[in-house]
Amino acid sequence: MTFMKPNRAPTWRVSAAALVAIATLSGCATNNPRDPLEPFNRTMFKFNDTIDQAALKPAAKAYKTVLPSFVQTGVNNFFGNLSDVWTGANNLMQGKGEQGMSDWTRVALNSTFGIGGLFDIASEAGLKKHNEDFGQTLGYWGVPSGPYLMLPLLGPSTVRDTSGLPVDMAANGWSYVDPASTRNIGTAIRVIDARANILDASNLMEEAALDRYEFIRDGFLQRRQGQVFDGESSRKALKEANDGPADAKSIRAAYADDDSASPGASPGASPGASPGAAATATAPAATPSAPVAPPATPAAAPAVSSETPSK
Repeated sequence: MTFMKPNRAPTWRVSAAALVAIATLSGCATNNPRDPLEPFNRTMFKFNDTIDQAALKPAAKAYKTVLPSFVQTGVNNFFGNLSDVWTGANNLMQGKGEQGMSDWTRVALNSTFGIGGLFDIASEAGLKKHNEDFGQTLGYWGVPSGPYLMLPLLGPSTVRDTSGLPVDMAANGWSYVDPASTRNIGTAIRVIDARANILDASNLMEEAALDRYEFIRDGFLQRRQGQVFDGESSRKALKEANDGPADAKSIRAAYADDDSASPGASPGASPGASPGAAATATAPAATPSAPVAPPATPAAAPAVSSETPSK
């Protein structure tokens, strides 16, 4: 098996671009501001759903029934290891150096000790798996998502993510595998494996959702927002969440009331004062008539005060 650059783009990619252009020029509009191309998107949804019900879903069921679970895990790990290369690059492009280096360390571990990525040794070693693509990188740096878009065969997307697809495809290492027959078989297995992984969830959705198109659209847009900013609402919120802990001064200011109400503290003691200091501040002063104790002799042991720890 060798790697080489593909000589021509698949015809479905040209068809998808043409359909998107037609939908954009048609000026379709709906009441949902995030989905102005809803008539076109619903048509594409029905087209994709027909293909899924007729071919992809039955193939996924057979794949999940026939193949042992360890084989399915190996297939998933192998293609996941390939995707970690591009995930690491996107994390670095987003300025997340620690995560990017972690992704590439995963690739090194899984490609060697994991026998070409069939075993996920890196996760066992505590290296978390991330999923990043170029659309997320564009969103991280402020490119708006644009309208929701249902792509033929590829499924839910946005205008921003669709514009990043050519970069993602060019960075996909499997697209350079030669001969083409091996590349096509591997791609088909990868698609069927991905469909098998969401088989139970899709069955539940089909039973529960009244309008599956809206359910998928709203869920995708919400999930995509979380993916772009790692669960936060914006890049600013993500930066604040990743900042270090507050300094001691801000912590004392936040818990000033707790300090003054702590056991052993006197109402007149200042926040942060030690119990010993508070006792000293509130102890009554000695009267002038009080007798003065004679100095202790050198042989006598020093008295131990209840306020001063013994040495």
